[in-house]
Amino acid sequence: MTIAAIASLSLITLLALGTPASAEPAATDGPTPLIPRRVLFGNPDRASPQISPDGTQLAFLAPVDGVLNVWVGPVSDPGAAKPVTADTQRGIRQYFWAFNNTHIVYSQDKGGDENWRAYSVNTKDLQVLDLTPIEGVRAEIEAVSHKFPDEILVGLNGRNAQFHDVHRVNVVTGAMSLVQQNDGFSGFLADQDFALRMATRYTSDGGSEVLRLAPEAAPEPFDRIPMEDTLTTALTAFDATGRVMYGLDSRGRDTAAMVSVNMETGERSVLAEDPRADAGPAMIHPTTGKVQAVSFTYDRLRWKILDESIASDFAYLKTVAEGDFSVASRTLDDRTWVVSFVLDNGPVQFYLYDRENKKARRLFSTKKDLENLPLARMRPAVIPSRDGLNLVSYYTLPVESDSDGDGRPSAPLPTVLLVHGGPWARDSWGYNATHQWLANRGYAVLSVNFRGSTGFGKQFINAGNMEWAAKMHDDLLDAVDWAVAQGISNPKAVCIMGGSYGGYATLVGLTFTPERFAAGISIVGPSNLVTLLSTVPAYWAPVVELFKKRVGDHTTIEGRSFLTSRSPLSRAAEIRRPLLIGQGANDPRVKQAESDQIVSAMREKNIPVTYALFPDEGHGFARPENRTAFNSIAEAFLAQHLGGRYEPIGNDFEGSSITIPVGAEQVPGVPATLGH
Repeated sequence: MTIAAIASLSLITLLALGTPASAEPAATDGPTPLIPRRVLFGNPDRASPQISPDGTQLAFLAPVDGVLNVWVGPVSDPGAAKPVTADTQRGIRQYFWAFNNTHIVYSQDKGGDENWRAYSVNTKDLQVLDLTPIEGVRAEIEAVSHKFPDEILVGLNGRNAQFHDVHRVNVVTGAMSLVQQNDGFSGFLADQDFALRMATRYTSDGGSEVLRLAPEAAPEPFDRIPMEDTLTTALTAFDATGRVMYGLDSRGRDTAAMVSVNMETGERSVLAEDPRADAGPAMIHPTTGKVQAVSFTYDRLRWKILDESIASDFAYLKTVAEGDFSVASRTLDDRTWVVSFVLDNGPVQFYLYDRENKKARRLFSTKKDLENLPLARMRPAVIPSRDGLNLVSYYTLPVESDSDGDGRPSAPLPTVLLVHGGPWARDSWGYNATHQWLANRGYAVLSVNFRGSTGFGKQFINAGNMEWAAKMHDDLLDAVDWAVAQGISNPKAVCIMGGSYGGYATLVGLTFTPERFAAGISIVGPSNLVTLLSTVPAYWAPVVELFKKRVGDHTTIEGRSFLTSRSPLSRAAEIRRPLLIGQGANDPRVKQAESDQIVSAMREKNIPVTYALFPDEGHGFARPENRTAFNSIAEAFLAQHLGGRYEPIGNDFEGSSITIPVGAEQVPGVPATLGH
């Protein structure tokens, strides 16, 4: 498992006394029409376009009978595209072109269990091949190379559930051969010749060790990364020569810089850096492997160009459309790019860019129904914490509340504090369906990059070590205080809401500060940090030492006592505000038991709670029918307790697997909908 993969992992009440729950809130009209939930949370029309390596075909995701599948058509006429996959369950969300221009590789799990299988489909005859046909095994794509158009490297944890052995797999025939048995490495880095050159493994102090690999030789120590730098230092790629390795490095500095390492001399050079933000995704030439540009996101996305040959392209693209742009896909000859433009008040726009003629042609947006709607702007704000940290945050106001456009409503608003997961992740500027939904219903929405969030340097991340339910929670409270002081938020009408770590933060808000929030919505949120860390998937074993240093040590008596003190479950009796919980039954990260435990504890104390359980979901709700069903309950819940506008549930349970084992009667409109 790579450092980047670890950074993306998500670790991750009652009705007010006397509040009647018998009447469903009426739908209301206002100056801004209600946007239907199905428009906001349904499938995109088309998304994730990728051009074939030879530039003749365009693939993208689009629904077939309501389920996302891969479509392929000629670049000259994307409207002629046809589906090449036939998934009927959860939909396909990740895919890529093989370099042979005929096959597409995609990943799929079952019911959200995250035991991903890799599949290939021949775009000519539509034959699908299961490349990793092993039950209960997680496939991870390790490498692809244009030098081997029919092959990929895949990691499989079938031999040992904790570690992924690397295999060479033919996407045309399915033939598989072992490349590297893995007896303790957390990740590998291959060059363009499919040679595994580097490996990483975690050390007992929470740091990591980098080793150089060579055929028929024992791994040689190459580098060490202290625990403080493990989330901001990572190996990235080799150039085509194999003599230069690229990576991110925060050692001896705060923010992660893009660096190069001469593998022959060991010389390191800083290529791009920013004092406020870590280096993010880079543009790497499709054949030379050279890093051409590096992104940095503090409040908005910015690019630093390293290769002057693309400077004029970037200058032109800035004139094409509004928003923050990125190159989503490139042909092997680098003549044609697919470019995405991210907006805050509209769907993502995609363009096909002809580099030779400096001409961009619009392809499509992710959802046409959003293009002419009165969507709200997302505003960045840097909020000071009580101990002097800068919390890069984003807030959205209802369109009608800010008639003069100064970013302040005419009167304080009921507010939803929307907490991101991770916690080693971040919120960013751009179109956010949840922000738009809640703002449209009359709420201010606030998202905060609290300490422990990624992207702002290692000091900011490390300030969150051992601070779950403590200073990380203080940051959220400080941001709410700021919003109240700015006249944005009504202090008596703030709901805390989030998924994964954000779900945990919600439970913390209602147990550690029980009078602070008017309500809470927790989605796949851990309630007991001891059981959370004791039941992580086997393939997370390599990073357990990192969790011990950053969250707490569940293997010692002292550590378990500490984790218990930071667990909402231990304070369930303190809950005074309404709570809605959503959970996927197949979640491999935050097990169903995490929600079951706190629901059980609340029922023992006769504290009302509403619990929505989805038997075909995992860590979050992938199926749009399930997202829409849960959000219809959440909207009724918010309208009841914060007083915002409300679209009746109607038929939004149709096609969903939703069950409500506890507390359906606590949310108006739900019992009648379930009965129907």
